[in-house]
Amino acid sequence: MWLNKPAWRNGLKFFVIVVLSILLLSCEAISYYSQAARGQMQILLQRQDIQRLLQSGDVDESVRAKLAMILELRDFAEAELLLPVGDNYLTYVDLSREHVIWNVFAAPEFSVDPVSWCYPVAGCVTYRGYFSESSASNFAERLEREGYDVYTGGVEAYSTLGWFDDSLLSTVISRTEHQLAALVFHELSHQLLYVPGDTTFNESFATAVEREGLRRWLAHKNQGNVIDRAQLESARQSEFVELVITFRDRFDQLYAQELSEEDKRQRKIVLQDELRSEYQVLKSGWDGDINYDAWFSRSLNNAQLSTVSSYNDLVPVFDKMLLEANSDLAVFYASVTRLAELPEEEREKALDEQLN
Repeated sequence: MWLNKPAWRNGLKFFVIVVLSILLLSCEAISYYSQAARGQMQILLQRQDIQRLLQSGDVDESVRAKLAMILELRDFAEAELLLPVGDNYLTYVDLSREHVIWNVFAAPEFSVDPVSWCYPVAGCVTYRGYFSESSASNFAERLEREGYDVYTGGVEAYSTLGWFDDSLLSTVISRTEHQLAALVFHELSHQLLYVPGDTTFNESFATAVEREGLRRWLAHKNQGNVIDRAQLESARQSEFVELVITFRDRFDQLYAQELSEEDKRQRKIVLQDELRSEYQVLKSGWDGDINYDAWFSRSLNNAQLSTVSSYNDLVPVFDKMLLEANSDLAVFYASVTRLAELPEEEREKALDEQLN
């Protein structure tokens, strides 16, 4: 169901995406962008108006509560967080699957620097997304045959960066209310500010806004007990990130040594085992929390390690900038925008100065 914007406008954007893919003149690229366009079109065609769903009697009560909350979150995000809400999250899509897309990450066997892929709108990013799990697996297997470390992870939501009105997806509807709020604030942050090709900047900024937005939302709702829970989850996430980044640096040091490939390979396995052991020590103080068990059950290769660092490296910088702005979001956004507008080298230098 097409809603909120004229159908021709959505169709025009869809047409532009397809044309851009064809202009890349690569059969592989055309195939990849075609599946992306088909996947996005499927979401657009299945959209249902949330207000109409709330007025109907065909919606499960737990889903109804989440849909009503989304409308509250929209108002709060616009009025209190100064985020560009527009017509986002006015519709709901039941995808009948666990994930909306599957992202494939890759890195050389002896490097923690991930491979990048470049796209017409998003710029260069460190993943390649597929609307089909089998297509993602096929691409991952091809990369593995080429000798790369590969990691594939399912994604429950994403931002179209303003190209389309984003919908609430069934893939996230089972999340707790505070987790759903954090997701909405995170994705709307991408529509406020996005630097093509700079995944670390974009995701770290969105994470910082997400956390500040959630803190304010829970205070607004007088949910002190949930605030404590959210802060505990955030603290454990920070501990998880710090652990992985520490080992990422150790892997980087290993690969820089003048050793044979076989020696590096064996020492890499030892480091992976050490990381798993350190996680068990860390988790022992988490009162039975197993949220990261599935992540540590994977290979812990270079591609997997890169997914953590790229999303979190600069969060301390943005937290610091928000503090310096006396928590005034308008001032904070203006400061971040000035950073984003700098040439890449100048921006990286300014960010490094903030970190040190």
